[in-house]
Amino acid sequence: MIGSVSLPELLASALIVLGASFALIGSWGLVRLPSLMERLHGPTKASTLGLGAMLVGSIIFFQLVKGEWTTHELLVSLFLFVTAPIAANMIAKVHLHRLRLGEQSGPAGPPAAPRDGSEWATYKAPEEGAPGWFPDE
Repeated sequence: MIGSVSLPELLASALIVLGASFALIGSWGLVRLPSLMERLHGPTKASTLGLGAMLVGSIIFFQLVKGEWTTHELLVSLFLFVTAPIAANMIAKVHLHRLRLGEQSGPAGPPAAPRDGSEWATYKAPEEGAPGWFPDE
């Protein structure tokens, strides 16, 4: 014990504060970044990590301090870590396809081109010899 606070309570508190910080940074990124493609990183990266840290802190608190076992946090974590990347991928693909069709990109603006000078390739057919290319029979 450190003073009147036990080590599991201190660890759970630190994880909850760390998670809340990541969630705040992710929310700030969602609001402040200029394009939709950049805005996806806030909620899918930082906020997911933040919520994961808060849930681990909750598990530690209830298991080690209260002596209770609950699976709610594990189920929420599993659902979050499975759905967040899939949702971000679908949003990015829709955005790129709408840009390809010439539709309005919205207030977030168009995405920046990739740094190597190539184009976004979610809607292109594989080139001959590339992985995923199958010759016509």
